[in-house]
Amino acid sequence: MAKHNELGKKGEQLAVDFLLKNGYDVVERNYRFDKGEVDILARYEDTLAVVEVKTRSTADFGNPQDFVKPKQIQRLVKTVDEYINTNALEVDVRFDIIAIVKKGKGFEIEHLEDAFYHF
Repeated sequence: MAKHNELGKKGEQLAVDFLLKNGYDVVERNYRFDKGEVDILARYEDTLAVVEVKTRSTADFGNPQDFVKPKQIQRLVKTVDEYINTNALEVDVRFDIIAIVKKGKGFEIEHLEDAFYHF
């Protein structure tokens, strides 16, 4: 497996652990529909948090959250709409980013709630 794939998998697991530790219930990982994929779907009270995980080995080229592009947001929204309709959910939806940057032997984790809005 390529190094960046390993880092991505490690980042997703760190994000899941972080969410669980902070009272979230992780309901889906890597949920796919059409061309979209949601890294993590987690419930927190009456809210469905749609979590995009961005992991980087360095912040030298910008913050991880700066790499979520409009086309990706469109795909996320379409995928989440499908998930909500398929599961007949009545929930508020929030789009979050968990940005993870490797720092020495550890990782710095930043949870950005309501990171972007959909229309």
